[in-house]
Amino acid sequence: MPDDTGPDDVAPEAARLDALYRYDVLDSAPEESFDRITRLAQIAVQTPMVLISLVDRDRQWFKSRIGQDATEGPRSTSFCTHAIQRDTPLVVRDALADPKFHDHPAVLGEPFVRFYAGVPLHTPGGYNIGTLCAVDFAPRDISPIQLAVLQDLARLVVDELELRRLATTDSLTGAMTRRAFAADAAREVARARRSGGPLACIVFDIDHFKSINDRFGHAAGDRVLQAVTRVCRENLRAVDLLGRMGGEEFAIALPEAPLAEAVGVAERLRLAVADTGVADGAGEIRMTASFGVSELAPGDETFADTVRRADDAAYEAKRGGRNRTVTAS
Repeated sequence: MPDDTGPDDVAPEAARLDALYRYDVLDSAPEESFDRITRLAQIAVQTPMVLISLVDRDRQWFKSRIGQDATEGPRSTSFCTHAIQRDTPLVVRDALADPKFHDHPAVLGEPFVRFYAGVPLHTPGGYNIGTLCAVDFAPRDISPIQLAVLQDLARLVVDELELRRLATTDSLTGAMTRRAFAADAAREVARARRSGGPLACIVFDIDHFKSINDRFGHAAGDRVLQAVTRVCRENLRAVDLLGRMGGEEFAIALPEAPLAEAVGVAERLRLAVADTGVADGAGEIRMTASFGVSELAPGDETFADTVRRADDAAYEAKRGGRNRTVTAS
């Protein structure tokens, strides 16, 4: 199949992208269930680089990666773009000797790919949304057994994506998944529209979370996320909705709460987070968070519009020095 998308290919490509977007996984935080698969793939194939690559419209984004610092790259120079155009694995034993890849930018320049084995991630609906791929910087072969293992692991990636799509609770923190939060918030919007009552939203980010991961490790970062979630549960009502939107970002829907009340809740949470410590060896990790608050407006088509304004306000809180609450105008 040619690389360029012609008029007859527009509809299939649009359907493929729809299948990818339904998983709501792009730009999500690292997850151990996927990292475990890349580790097993590296052990099986013995290559320095292994990636779970999801092919978006103009980029490839890596849900899990070993031997690769970047989280994404251009689709135009991606081996995986070729791999998703087939239903069988794409194996390139020596890219410099392969007429299709010998002048490829990733072969002649960084990262100087010589060997590539990519297995399409084939969804139950029949679409190839990405690959599980192994990369080496020297020519080599892959045995039939190694390739079979890579294919089995690619199926496990799709299984994990399906489980993730169906899940309503974030496995690490116990907060609602982004998808489940959106669904429940939509019901609260409908209820607020019927009753004429208020509905408020809080969005917050843990400040300098990347620095926490870099300094103390991802396991400590996970404990910080769990501690912050616990603080939220202790300070929210049973009717409030808490969702993990991705990484260190959370959103809260507060039914029947006017804006001023929501600001008070955000301030209470902010102070509680700043007062919380997470044990790490002989020391303690301290953290703060930046909060944005908004309320459902008459012109909001969905709660996502309300969340977006709260998110903008949280961004202003970060720009203003962090560890503060800003109300959306």
